[in-house]
Amino acid sequence: MAPNDSAGGRRTARYAVPVAVAGVAAATIGLVPALAASGDPELPGITAQQLVEKIAASDVQQLSGTVKVTTDLGLPSLGGLGGDLGAGAGGGEGLGKLMEFASGTHTLRVAADGPDKQRLSVVGSAADEYTMVRDGDDVWAYDGASKEAVHSIGHGSSEAPGASEAPGPGMPATPKDLVDEALKAVDPTTSVTVDGTARIAGRDAYQLVIKPKQSGSTIGSIKVAVDADNGVPLKFTLTPSSGGKAAIDAGFTKVDFAKPDASTFDFTPPKGTTVTEEPAGGAEHEAPGKPAKPSEKPEKPAKPFGKPGEPGAAPEQFLGEEGVNVIGEGWTSIAQLSGPAGGVPSEVPEDAPAEAQQFLDALGDKVTGKFGSGTVFKTRLVNALMTDDGKVYVGAVTPEALIGAANAAK
Repeated sequence: MAPNDSAGGRRTARYAVPVAVAGVAAATIGLVPALAASGDPELPGITAQQLVEKIAASDVQQLSGTVKVTTDLGLPSLGGLGGDLGAGAGGGEGLGKLMEFASGTHTLRVAADGPDKQRLSVVGSAADEYTMVRDGDDVWAYDGASKEAVHSIGHGSSEAPGASEAPGPGMPATPKDLVDEALKAVDPTTSVTVDGTARIAGRDAYQLVIKPKQSGSTIGSIKVAVDADNGVPLKFTLTPSSGGKAAIDAGFTKVDFAKPDASTFDFTPPKGTTVTEEPAGGAEHEAPGKPAKPSEKPEKPAKPFGKPGEPGAAPEQFLGEEGVNVIGEGWTSIAQLSGPAGGVPSEVPEDAPAEAQQFLDALGDKVTGKFGSGTVFKTRLVNALMTDDGKVYVGAVTPEALIGAANAAK
């Protein structure tokens, strides 16, 4: 179940993992059939081309299950920042909840019955569970940490969403959400092959492996376990080129493709919950903790992030008159855009939490080159160079590649 942006999730910050970076994973399809390893299920041979087509043709409308998501992006601890940036999914446009997902292991319960009925719960203690439920045009968002809920009626999209779409706190809810991004583009910069079979959540699956052919990418490989029967991705694992454990590992631990009980999509807020009611046809749905406000001005159309015509948008304050310039192609693409004047501050405001300064210090390294000087912000997957003269270079590439791009731009 992916977030339903058209039904009102546009104001919720996107899940802070480099899903868009995985979308750079273009595919040169291998033609070697899968061979089962010892102990793995024996399945008919299939080529990578056939397996990708199987994923694309999958039209599962009903499912329920549990998804385990583990992320290790190499970020410092964000626990102390969550409350200041909006704990739960409410304040700070949901940044608190999103930041929680930047590291550690989390469990989601998901359910879907066609395009109009979905449920997603971030499992925790009863006091901090986050739940999003959609039953037609009736949408609930509940944050157990703040005991706040938003109820909206009549905010459904005029266009029927896909079977996997649902309102959500801006995070991918199943492996399919990640796989869809990884297979959006196809070009010769990537190798896609089938590497044996596996047993995932009690289901037989083929293993699809996506790897960059280019050097300089921070992404080593993406492995996708695909249900042998219905083509649904059951597990997504992204390993950095630097090695070590996976940076993103999301997979079903339980899954059932039978029709969920109708009561699954009922929701009654617990006693003591503060409920914000949104009027029918009113503002777009927002997460609890930040009641919707009527818009005084129509929203400006988003500027393109990347080449003209490509989907997505960068924050407006980072866009110059020319928008974003994309350097290179495929896995080593680097986005060049305008940054804050004067570069990156070396210190946070005095009233900011101590963890904020620790976070800044842990991420940033001062660098110099033909471009002048700047700061490199690093994770295991996405790196960014912010120069002191107000330019930003960002991509799933090494810091050296960013510095090289900045030098070449001078």
